[in-house]
Amino acid sequence: MNALRLSAALTSLEDVAAYVGELTERAGLPTEAAYRLRLATDELATNVVMHGYRGSEGELRLTGGMDEHTVWIRLEDDTPRFDPSANRLPPRTDLPLSERPIGGLGIHLALTALDDFRHHYTDGHNSSTLVIRRHDHAEPPK
Repeated sequence: MNALRLSAALTSLEDVAAYVGELTERAGLPTEAAYRLRLATDELATNVVMHGYRGSEGELRLTGGMDEHTVWIRLEDDTPRFDPSANRLPPRTDLPLSERPIGGLGIHLALTALDDFRHHYTDGHNSSTLVIRRHDHAEPPK
């Protein structure tokens, strides 16, 4: 698929969702697997906009693709280095809501929704690759 370049703004998230939707449809992913890729992409893109750029101008770049085994989205930005998978602790679901620390649950849900996640930071650019395996989620024959 062609790359998508968007303003780093919450209003761009609809375009992100449409891009992921088109890719998962082309790939023939079952609804559940497509939803998981869209959820993870939306959460990570939201974090880039809200916490990476912090209201300043910037750009999100998305590239999507597929091969025989996987469907993937690469999300790139120019924010300070941030690897969502680094030093990640599981959410404290054993605590009452009023005692839980704020933050981290969205990233946890995003990364556990994926089959693979890779992050690289090179020359001032974050690059996160979100992967869903195609055949592990095939709908059973009727």
